Amino acid sequence: MRLLHTSDWHLGRSFHGVGMLDAQRAFIDQLVGVVREESVDVVLIAGDVYDRALPGVDVVGLLDDALVRLSGAGAKVVLTSGNHDSAIRLGFASRLLERGGVHLRTRLAELDTPLLLPLSNDAGANGAGADEDNGAVLAIYGIPWLEPRLVAAQLGVETASHFEVTRAATGLVRADIAARSKTRTVHSVVLAHTFASGGISSDSERDLSIGGVGAVPLDLFDGFSYTALGHLHGRQSLSSAVRYSGSPLAYSFSEAKHQKGGWLIDVDATGVTAVTEVLWEAPRRLATLRGKLDELLTDEAFAWAEGAYCQITLTDAQRPNQAMERLRARFPDTLVLGFDPEGAEASAKTSYSSRLAQAGDDLSICCGFLEHVRGRAADEAESGVLAEALEAVRLEGVSR
Repeated sequence: MRLLHTSDWHLGRSFHGVGMLDAQRAFIDQLVGVVREESVDVVLIAGDVYDRALPGVDVVGLLDDALVRLSGAGAKVVLTSGNHDSAIRLGFASRLLERGGVHLRTRLAELDTPLLLPLSNDAGANGAGADEDNGAVLAIYGIPWLEPRLVAAQLGVETASHFEVTRAATGLVRADIAARSKTRTVHSVVLAHTFASGGISSDSERDLSIGGVGAVPLDLFDGFSYTALGHLHGRQSLSSAVRYSGSPLAYSFSEAKHQKGGWLIDVDATGVTAVTEVLWEAPRRLATLRGKLDELLTDEAFAWAEGAYCQITLTDAQRPNQAMERLRARFPDTLVLGFDPEGAEASAKTSYSSRLAQAGDDLSICCGFLEHVRGRAADEAESGVLAEALEAVRLEGVSR
């Protein structure tokens, strides 16, 4: 049997103001293609299917289309909710969807209710007869995002911490595995949307540490055949059996060097036999550029970034005029512009209050403020405009 581990689709998300629905459709096309080409039996989605609790109509339509196409390609789907999803809305009609091969795990009551699939040589791939067959079985569990303050009491834990609620949830899973293991060999796959210790984060993930929530230790997942994690957007292995698939698309410039993909997991009656990577083709390159404006506009070494989404940091000692307009002449998809002028640390030693104390007339104060906030002195034309404004204020005061 072959499984495909994905997570953090974030359908409906934008990238620095640029809509990504077309790029997400392209990912779905790749996903369905891999399911067909690799004969994937089960697609795992470990939370953050949507980017927000109330997704738009077109976003819901995209998920609907994805689930129909995956089912049509011959795969079952097991899906958990993440911290960006509304568990109640995402879990709507779960019992009905299960008849079509889409298994939603968004409620606490379903923590120890696995999808059972037989692994014996004579069993079919559709899961029929799993309870009757005394051979090896694959049990797939889903642990959705657990908000400690909301679920601690229901899970019977006194301390509302991420560690305690996750330990309670995995304890329920282990108890169910132990009960089933009395009559058969059980291999387990657990989906969990959480921040596990050792994971490397990026800028596009929502912080889970608010309210005393934090990373959970890796040993909470000991003993499971494979743990399919969601939440972190970089594809990474925390151990041979605990992995993040990462998001299928980059959602921040901190992910510029990520190689997006997922994991194919092969399982038979002996357990997990192989875990291999699958890669997603990026719709657009990301570029993080740094340097002086003139260098960026003329150096051929930056030609590769002309068709990329760009984050640019200028290091000019003084902030150039019309920097964004000039950069977009060469890099039309510059989305983020920052300034880190050379020598800024030295100039910062002179505080604005010190400059203000040394200033003379009102015009000097205004020009000094302009230089302080943008790192470049006022030119003759700007000084003239400020002088005219000050004179207009003075004359208005006289007329009163």
